[in-house]
Parts: sequence; C-alpha cells; structure tokens
Amino acid sequence: MTAPAETPLPPAYQTLSELLHTRYSCRAFLPQPLPRSTVEQILEAAQRTASWCNAHPWQLSIVSGGALDRLRTALCAHVAENPPAPDLPWPGEYRGVYLQRRRECGWGLYQALGIAKDDRAASQRQAAQNYTMFGAPHVAIVTSDAALGVYGAVDCGAYVANFMLAAHSLGVGSIAQAALAAYPQVLRAQLGIGTERTIVCGISFGLADPEHPANQFRTSRAPVSDAVHWRE
Repeated sequence: MTAPAETPLPPAYQTLSELLHTRYSCRAFLPQPLPRSTVEQILEAAQRTASWCNAHPWQLSIVSGGALDRLRTALCAHVAENPPAPDLPWPGEYRGVYLQRRRECGWGLYQALGIAKDDRAASQRQAAQNYTMFGAPHVAIVTSDAALGVYGAVDCGAYVANFMLAAHSLGVGSIAQAALAAYPQVLRAQLGIGTERTIVCGISFGLADPEHPANQFRTSRAPVSDAVHWRE
C-alpha cells in the first residue's frame, strides 16, 4: 500500500523558516551606510509586530554618521571608568542548562576568533567591541514607556526579533545588544532620551563583513522538546 504523499509546506512558511534558520548575530560590519529607503523598509515591516493591548510601546533612536561616532567615543570612555547601571535589571543568575548554553555560545565565538578560554585580555577586548557597535554604520536604540514596565519590554523584544528578521530578508546584518543598555546615562546624554523612556537594548545593523571570522560562527538552538510540555 502506497503511503500518502506529504502535503507540501506553504511557501510563506518555507520563507519564514529559511529566514529563522539563516539569520545570525553579526559581529563585524562593512562601513558603508545603508540607503535610507532600506532602513525604512525594515521599520515598516517591524512595525507590524503584535503588542500587549496593541500599545506599540517601542520607540527607536536610529544613530548614524557623526552622531554614531560621538556615541561610540562617549560609550568607550564611560565603560572604561564606570560599572553597568541598566534601566532593566540583568539576570540574577544563569544556572543549569541556561549557564551551559551561555558558555557554549561564548566559547564557540572565542574559538571562531582564535581566543583561548583562559585568555581574559583577549576576551575582554572582544567584549569591548560591543561599544563600537562592531563597526556597524547604524545603531537603533530601543526604548519603551517606563510606565508599562515588564510588558512594554516584552513587546519590545518581539519588535527586536521582527526588526532583525526584516533586516535579514533584505540582506542586512544585525545584532541585538543588551550591552548598550547597560549605560543608559550615556545614551540619554548623547541622544536626548528622557527618563520616562526605559532603555531596553540596541540593535547594530548594516552590511555584514563576510570575511570576518566572527561572522562564521553560528549558535545552536535547543530542540522543541526542551521547550514544550504537552498536556492533553
């Protein structure tokens, strides 16, 4: 008896799956800026993100050119002398499988870059690249209305994911950076962001440098069975 033929997946699902499987965090960019029209296309797509009560709490400061150069300089100087003080508290602890995954990610990146596990100076230099935005020609600083609390931040997380998928669909590399939100006082001073806005994260974006070893690294993903519990 012939087994029934499998129903082909819809093209829309295939496209989305390909984007999800091929997008990666870009950690080295080419210097040339994107056309404004390309950035606007990313923004138009990401603006369709679903949100709690349809509030659309995200706002972006998109920084390029001389303003980005000044922000890089200010951040690098501040980071060297001051501890992090993010608006949103960082995780209290990575434990169990979460610590395992974090280590796997970090060690995999360092291996791609030729950094030994015990080379603290080299790993610190790589971490400091966060504050140069990895050479990206653009960075978006994502904020939420402070009064919306955690739910506004959750909505912004969904927006960030869609922004990066839209960028990838247009051949644009990107990386979400919690590190930039660690120094909100610098971002506020440089970009005029008020205290009524919670600084959630940054997204550095532009054309990826295809030759850089950091961009050859790919993270793994936990299987669905690790995340889903069926109850019937």
